[in-house]
Amino acid sequence: MSVLPLIFTSGWASGINAYAVVFLLGLLGRIGVTDDVPGALQRMDVLVAAGLLFCVEAVADKIPYVDTMWDAVHTVVRPVSGAVVAMLLSGHDGSVGQLAAGAVGGGTALASHLVKAGTRMAVNTSPEPASNIVVSLAEDFGVAGIVIFAVFHPVAAAVIAGLMLLLGILTIFFMAKKIRQFLRRRRERRLQKAMAHQSA
Repeated sequence: MSVLPLIFTSGWASGINAYAVVFLLGLLGRIGVTDDVPGALQRMDVLVAAGLLFCVEAVADKIPYVDTMWDAVHTVVRPVSGAVVAMLLSGHDGSVGQLAAGAVGGGTALASHLVKAGTRMAVNTSPEPASNIVVSLAEDFGVAGIVIFAVFHPVAAAVIAGLMLLLGILTIFFMAKKIRQFLRRRRERRLQKAMAHQSA
């Protein structure tokens, strides 16, 4: 139970940027800031891979429509990563507690991923690219801040993550119209491309 707040927070953050969570937790554990990070996350090959993938995501996530495709691909990756990180943090190999931790981390990651993907669809209805960059940077700094804060104040960080998740769900509810517009425009573009291909 003592690690549950960190599991919840890491799950929420994984749904937004799984690679940043793995990299930051691994780095904090490796340099000795915390003893709660398992050795598997501190391995140099894991840190290098997570760092490189974070750099790729940092670029892809700031390009309109590319970010939506990236989110679609990561609909599986982020929840799985959240579940794996949670199971590692629980530290109980093969136990019911570890499975429960995986369910909490993966479920929270899926919920926050859906909020992120929905928000970015709504942002993509804006014709200018600046909003994508601003939102993406806010997500990057938000994930970094909450993960670092969670290491020192896990309960407070979990409360913040929970409020952010609730706020995100409410935001998606109110932005549903823009999301529908985005999906309609994407269908129209695909139809136009198909018609152009047939006429060629």
